[in-house]
Amino acid sequence: MPSSEPSNAPSSPIMVSVVDDDPMICQAMSMILNDYSAGRVSVVSTSNNGDDAVSRARVEHPDVVLMDIAMPDGDGITATARLRGLPSAPHVLILTSLSPKGTVERAAEAGAEGFVSKTDAPQEIIDRIVSVCEGRPQYNPASQRQLLADLHAHRPMTRRDEARSLLDSLSEREREAVLLAAEGLTNQEIAARMFTSERTTKAHLSSASEKLCMSRVQLAQLVGRADLPSPLDP
Repeated sequence: MPSSEPSNAPSSPIMVSVVDDDPMICQAMSMILNDYSAGRVSVVSTSNNGDDAVSRARVEHPDVVLMDIAMPDGDGITATARLRGLPSAPHVLILTSLSPKGTVERAAEAGAEGFVSKTDAPQEIIDRIVSVCEGRPQYNPASQRQLLADLHAHRPMTRRDEARSLLDSLSEREREAVLLAAEGLTNQEIAARMFTSERTTKAHLSSASEKLCMSRVQLAQLVGRADLPSPLDP
């Protein structure tokens, strides 16, 4: 009869790829992960540049990649974005000794889920790897503060601001014609409002469409996103 006792066999280790342009860092990190993790983590490969890391990941399918930032032949941020775009995307933790301004935001946008310092204690590095596999982002207090500062300094334009900026790139007459067209006015009605000919109205709308690479319907949608006062209001 088969034994009913639970199996004590350890679960499969977390497969990690280490990427750093310094071979000594790769060697040291591999030793830390293999020797101090009690079998929980295993280094599947090391790479010295981003391009090689992406090529290896396509074949090896690591669970986690520790990614350096400044490297030749493919920087770490670009490589992170490429890794996160793979069909079996690994978790990526940025491997760094510093958090230079802008790095945290760029890394997060590329898909990185946290940072690992090259000077962290072995157990802390291992814990971060295990935690990110459990779905917990690994941003330490310093990187969290930097991320908030970066986001505050580089607040992305809202869809409304972006739409308004595009409309402002048109000439005054083109913009006026587009706003009136968005209200549903015909070319003839627009011409009457602008005290010009219908032919000139068509030219303004065609020029606006060409500049913004949008159809008349798309221009109307753009005006809607811009949320401007109606030009028909008294």
